Amino acid sequence: MSLRRLTPDDAEAYRALMLEAYGRHPDAFTSTVAEREALPLSWWTSRLDVSPTAPQIVLGAFDHKGLLAGAAGILFESREKSRHKANLFGMYVAPAARQGGFGRELVLGLLAEASAREGVRLVQLTVTQGNDAAQALYERCGFAAFGVEPFAIAQGGTFLSKVHMWRAVAAPA
Repeated sequence: MSLRRLTPDDAEAYRALMLEAYGRHPDAFTSTVAEREALPLSWWTSRLDVSPTAPQIVLGAFDHKGLLAGAAGILFESREKSRHKANLFGMYVAPAARQGGFGRELVLGLLAEASAREGVRLVQLTVTQGNDAAQALYERCGFAAFGVEPFAIAQGGTFLSKVHMWRAVAAPA
């Protein structure tokens, strides 16, 4: 497995992976597969902006064949009073790559990116209540739950809650 920041050249592979994620696990994401499928490739490309002022970083985990097998991103807050926060988003590892450490490496890689960003002191995320495997992964990476948002997602006539989690990050050396 190798880990690297995704670039605009990865947009098609990233789009395909995330559409798979939205389709396989609709309860884990706020967006639907139909909403994301309708977006042009340029939207996906813009998410992978690598300029120094890009508001987010998306990391990709590649299998031994060099295929994108997992991805996750971190969004840095731009507002002055909340620039000390970042949000982990869009975590997904393809079924064939699960249990291979891909998820852990993605989370740790994003935590390293947050630590390297001046002023960032904490990373937050949400996980659908009942997604025990994902929540356990985040806990192993040092995240702690701090609340539950009831009725966070409306899906198929039912509502799902989201567990809010956070973790402090070290200041850059």
